[in-house]
Amino acid sequence: MAAGYAELLRTRHAARLLVGTLIGRLPNGTAPIAIVLFTRAEGGSYSLAGALAAAYGVANAVGQPLLGRAVDLYGQPRVQLPAALVSALGMVWLALSGTGSVAVAYVAVVVAGLFTPPLEGGLRALWPSVLGGREERVHQAYAMDAVAQEVMFTVGPLLVTLFVALWSPAGALLALNAIGVLGALSVVVSEPSRAWRSAPREAHWLGALRSRGLVALLGAFFFVGTALGSITVAGVAYADDHGGQAVYGWLMAALGLGALVGGVAYGARRWAGAPERRLRSLVALLAVCYLPLVLVPGPVAMTGLAALAGVFLAPAIACAFIVVDRHAPAGTVTEAFSWLVTFFGVGAAMGTAAAGPAVELGGTAAGFGVAGVAGVAALVVLMATQRVLGSVGRGRAVAGSPGVSSGDTPAGASAGASGGVAAAAPADAPASG
Repeated sequence: MAAGYAELLRTRHAARLLVGTLIGRLPNGTAPIAIVLFTRAEGGSYSLAGALAAAYGVANAVGQPLLGRAVDLYGQPRVQLPAALVSALGMVWLALSGTGSVAVAYVAVVVAGLFTPPLEGGLRALWPSVLGGREERVHQAYAMDAVAQEVMFTVGPLLVTLFVALWSPAGALLALNAIGVLGALSVVVSEPSRAWRSAPREAHWLGALRSRGLVALLGAFFFVGTALGSITVAGVAYADDHGGQAVYGWLMAALGLGALVGGVAYGARRWAGAPERRLRSLVALLAVCYLPLVLVPGPVAMTGLAALAGVFLAPAIACAFIVVDRHAPAGTVTEAFSWLVTFFGVGAAMGTAAAGPAVELGGTAAGFGVAGVAGVAALVVLMATQRVLGSVGRGRAVAGSPGVSSGDTPAGASAGASGGVAAAAPADAPASG
């Protein structure tokens, strides 16, 4: 399994772009816990800490697709690095001013969230040119990307607690954002990032959202995010009844480990057939694996169920990347990937909000029940929209490099949106370029 990923990482620029993107996203991945720890250290209440973290999340959800559209229009270096600097300055402002003025604290976190650079979508737009346009390698890179995300979200909180222990919560904010700027810088000065150009695009206020297939996918992944967000809250309630924080740590680690194993296994083989059909199967398995959590057995069995619940998460996300690539109108690929990040994140926030009342009204099982219901809802959306999702142009292929014209693609194929130029838009969207 690892051999395929090792081969990808030996490709020129691949390791640098993957690592640089992960480092650049550290401030975003660690912001909620860093903001909460900082606010509590400043004497702020849990309510204020949660509200500031939520304000950051909402601002981030708004900013990602807007900045993604800017990247598609103006290129990566002209958007990603300035955004990273402004976002970091927002967190520096928070660290230096504290929470004495609540209004200033809110403005600081909103600035930091709104200008978080869309490095995640940017990396996926670069994979086709870096990997020579070989579609199977690009798909494998998407799987590796999904696995790497799980590593970041596992290691990130540990780094926050380490920096807090070594310095202070304010020092952790400063250090993480300085590291993040360095990661973004490493990406944008690379040759692929500087050379990348988006496809010509049709001027349309909806941008990527004019693709009905993309909108259907976003609706489904809103509910996948809801499921994941609810598990984080229900897991706290479970841990309170079964041994405290250590149990919660084991549950979350098991969830991440399951996702890692699933992502590695998914990327280790070549898959035949339409990815839209495969995505329905993966989300169905994801939903089925969420349902047993409502049994709330003892800690050992519950840890096993948590690992099982994570197994199909990374494969589903990796497959969703392929579907985004197939349905994004030409010239909107970074924006399209950024919309996926936004809908997933908003869904996670809604899951967190829904699981709290569910636990209070029906106990821990009801909290995990939110995850099960959300998983089924994601599957229902995909089933209800399968005709729309199946209407993508047949034979669509990933373009080999930026600036490839339609005549350079294989006969009967249209260039993929992520490669830089598409010969035709998806069948469910107006023609682009």
